[in-house]
Amino acid sequence: MSKVDQVRGVLRNLIIESQAPYTPDIIVRHFRATHERRLSSNELLHLLATISQKRPNFQTVITEVTHILKTKDPMYALLVFVERYSCEDSHLKVEMPSPTTQSSTGSPVSAMSSLSMVQCASTRSLSDDSAIHTMSQSISTSTPMNYRRSESFPVLYTGALCGRRNQNLKLYHQKQKNDPERADLSVIKERVLMAVSSSSKTSDRRLGSTEVGSTKSSVRIKTCNSFLMAVTCLPDEYRTHMLWDYCKVEGNKMVKPELGALPFASQQQVLLKELFHCLCGTRGNFIVPLPPDMISTGIAKYETNFNIHVHLDKSLTEPLQDILPLASYFMGIQKMMAATDGHGQVINSLNAALQDLTQDFYVLVVQSEKELQQQELTVHKLLYYLEPTIWVMKEIWTTLVDVQLKEFVGAAVLTHLHGRIKRLEGDGAAQQIMINLTHQAAKPYMRMLQLWIQKGVIVDRNHEFLVEDNEVVHQGELPEHYSDDYWEKRYTVRRDRIPFFLEKYSDKILRTGKYLNVIRQCGKRVMPTQKMELHLDPTNERHVYVINDAYYFAARMLLDVLLTENDLMGHLQSVKNYLLLNQGDFTMQFMDACEDELSKNVDLVLPMTLENLLGLTLRLSSARNDPYKDDLHCELLTYDLVTQMSKIMNHKEEYWQSQDRLDLSGLECFAFTYEVKWPVSLVLNHIAISKYQMLFRQLFFCKHVERQLCKIWKENSIAKKFSAQAAELYRSAFTLRQRMMNAIQNLEYYMMIEIIEPNWHIFIEKMKKVENVDNVLGLHQDFLDSCLKNCMLTESSHLNRAIFKLCKICLKFCDFIQLETSLDPTDTFSERIKLFDLEFTGLLISFLKQINNMAKKNTSDRFMNLVHRINFNGFYSDQMEKLCVKDAMG
Repeated sequence: MSKVDQVRGVLRNLIIESQAPYTPDIIVRHFRATHERRLSSNELLHLLATISQKRPNFQTVITEVTHILKTKDPMYALLVFVERYSCEDSHLKVEMPSPTTQSSTGSPVSAMSSLSMVQCASTRSLSDDSAIHTMSQSISTSTPMNYRRSESFPVLYTGALCGRRNQNLKLYHQKQKNDPERADLSVIKERVLMAVSSSSKTSDRRLGSTEVGSTKSSVRIKTCNSFLMAVTCLPDEYRTHMLWDYCKVEGNKMVKPELGALPFASQQQVLLKELFHCLCGTRGNFIVPLPPDMISTGIAKYETNFNIHVHLDKSLTEPLQDILPLASYFMGIQKMMAATDGHGQVINSLNAALQDLTQDFYVLVVQSEKELQQQELTVHKLLYYLEPTIWVMKEIWTTLVDVQLKEFVGAAVLTHLHGRIKRLEGDGAAQQIMINLTHQAAKPYMRMLQLWIQKGVIVDRNHEFLVEDNEVVHQGELPEHYSDDYWEKRYTVRRDRIPFFLEKYSDKILRTGKYLNVIRQCGKRVMPTQKMELHLDPTNERHVYVINDAYYFAARMLLDVLLTENDLMGHLQSVKNYLLLNQGDFTMQFMDACEDELSKNVDLVLPMTLENLLGLTLRLSSARNDPYKDDLHCELLTYDLVTQMSKIMNHKEEYWQSQDRLDLSGLECFAFTYEVKWPVSLVLNHIAISKYQMLFRQLFFCKHVERQLCKIWKENSIAKKFSAQAAELYRSAFTLRQRMMNAIQNLEYYMMIEIIEPNWHIFIEKMKKVENVDNVLGLHQDFLDSCLKNCMLTESSHLNRAIFKLCKICLKFCDFIQLETSLDPTDTFSERIKLFDLEFTGLLISFLKQINNMAKKNTSDRFMNLVHRINFNGFYSDQMEKLCVKDAMG
């Protein structure tokens, strides 16, 4: 009776006693299931308690098994459980099996020799644990390596490793029925491990050697943690479920046959049998793996070298040395699969594809063994069969070693695999298998990509995808300026996680998902016109067409939401009318209504009063027909325009936001603001509105100065009442007023007519051709930046301070004239006018010189147009020459 049958026999007896509704096969299947499919520990214990509850010592055994389940494999716990009751029933005999004869199949892999059983004892010894562990290894487990069933019968060539399945399913299933022991690859591991201890005996028996009696020593396997770490650097649990890596088996010590004394044909038979063991990862007598060098680094760390028996015929040694690298490659692949398990979805998917290849490799070994049974296989013939497979395995092994040494994960693995495909041009078999591996490994990444570009959703538990969601708050807890940061910071591309074949399309991929997210936040349902499956085929670029289709769909849909459903252009026109003073009558009526209130200190201005006056003005002017007039509001800042610009240039925004209020008038701190809802706020965000406000404040202040200078013009009629001498004094004041008016009006005209209007026209024309929201944002940004630059409001320009000083001297002059008109003109009045004249002329000349200097550095700027307007008759040029002569004379 085989070991498996003995385990089932003990379970069958317990089931009969307890009359439990189970069978031995059901119980064994539950305990050997993989971690994902296995019952919980409590359920497994309940199963054992149910069938053993009538035994007097069942509580003691269940307690022991409970402790074992916490640290050991469930199959190990089941064998401990069976051992306790097998000792009690004397089902297991304590004796070593005698050497067996050759099985009917004539193969060491299929030979099923009886293993020695563990002697029953009241106390457990080290040999007990070792025997139980041996049994747990020999019983097949439903691991990823062997629980899959072959879908067809692979042929003996490299195509089996490439996953190419034979279509002759009927023939394969018929073979399974005729040979049930070979129907499931899960028994291969059991056969090989059991055959290790009996191969030497079987060979000796066949060759007529002297039969040697077996000792009554228990089978022991060195499975302590220190030994395992020394051999494979892998945890103990990997051995049962993942790989064998030539685990050393001690026991059943038999005298090795004298290989040199055997005839050539017998040597070849013995060699082929051990070679099959070696290819599957088990240790033999004449082909022995050398212990790994624990200090080795690099590629040598994953190599396995073998020691071949010195008395083997040389004609067999040479082809054997060509075949053994296949065993090294295969075992290296298994080790790296075990070591990288759980390192991300891409690695797991790659390991799953490699497990399919592992299954094909086992079938390839089985087919070779079948030919050996028919006495048709030689070492040279096997080398001929395996040579293509050796090349393919070497490429897989080399590729995985690079992945392991460089610690590639996620996109880096896909990039590496894609690069290997290019390097394998000319090697069709190896290139095809690399294409298949890349295709399989990329499946989880491409699924994430498909969710992103078709639904705008990121499902990335292992942080492998190229797009990262940086949102740290819930929708109900959005920060104040969420709309500004949303587009630039909410979703970002992680450049180190972009596969090579998607690098050119990363920005398009990012924008596609962002568009879909905006559409979803607008309450729209994201439904692509056609849902295309996204797969990676390294031989073509079909995935590029899917990405482009998804991008154009999302771009068109979001543009329609912005431009049609939310009337973005209507909002932009309203902002231009109010913040860029395009609505002339409204601007003048508002200034008339708010002049008294804004002339106060900013701390005394009532925002509610300004809001009421704004609402009244909007409904009395031509702006009453604007559907978005209610989005306009008043705002009082704590700093003037010059302070704002100086802080921006010094990059100290956080300082001036917390700075104490300056002693400013309401006019200097006043600004319009425009509030819109999502998704229009995506374009008219906080930063864009701030730029509009900067333009507004400069235009509004200049317009205020122009109004004050116009008021003085009304005082010209008073001069008629004065004498000729007094009128002469006022004539110089009125001349200065006209020069000031000319400078301010030309400055306004330059900013509004020569800068804002042309740029707005260009912006509108380009908006008619936009294809996506990024183009809209870019065009709007370019429009504002161009206006700010040419209106002298950028960081690189200090001209705004000169404009502010010019406006201030004009306001001081207006205040002086209005105050002095009620007094008699004196010499003091004439002197003050001269001082105003000198100060204004000096500031204006300095302003024009700065513009000239900037125009020399950048001829594309339009600043010189302002110079020609203000200095249209060369008056200030003459003044500059006079000042230069005066400075030269000292």
